[in-house]
Amino acid sequence: MSNRDGFHPDLTTPGAEHVHPSPRTVVHHVRASELSSGTAQTEGMQRFAAISGGSIGSEKIWMGETYVSPETVSDNHHHGESETAIFVRSGNPAFVFHDGVQEVRIATAPGDYIFVPPYVPHREENPDRDHPAVIVIARSTQEAIVVNLPELYALSERPADESEGD
Repeated sequence: MSNRDGFHPDLTTPGAEHVHPSPRTVVHHVRASELSSGTAQTEGMQRFAAISGGSIGSEKIWMGETYVSPETVSDNHHHGESETAIFVRSGNPAFVFHDGVQEVRIATAPGDYIFVPPYVPHREENPDRDHPAVIVIARSTQEAIVVNLPELYALSERPADESEGD
């Protein structure tokens, strides 16, 4: 029997057919102890997935945490087509990219946000001798895309593989 209202047009009275609800119709709770290191990694940091296609069935977003050990510089990398939003939870990590002339270093503090556009080569650094930096990351793709690079380089307006065929 249906129990529809203006806000929940597809809401029905629970019955046998709803014993196993679709992952797309329930709210998911991922506990801190359930984060997974089974995601793409870069030397010098450790990523943990919380929200992903594999963990909860997300289709358009990936979210997790990254730990950068004291006195550590990560390898250079980019995240493919993903937009990446970063929240600095603790520590004072620096984010480094190349602007076409030189390397640019952005120093951060807890509570700061960083946005990394798709394909932009960058790296994370933690200059602190005693404390790790912990950052929370959200990406516009359901899985963590990580392309490790031998060096930083300036990104042209559009990556080479996107400009072909125009």
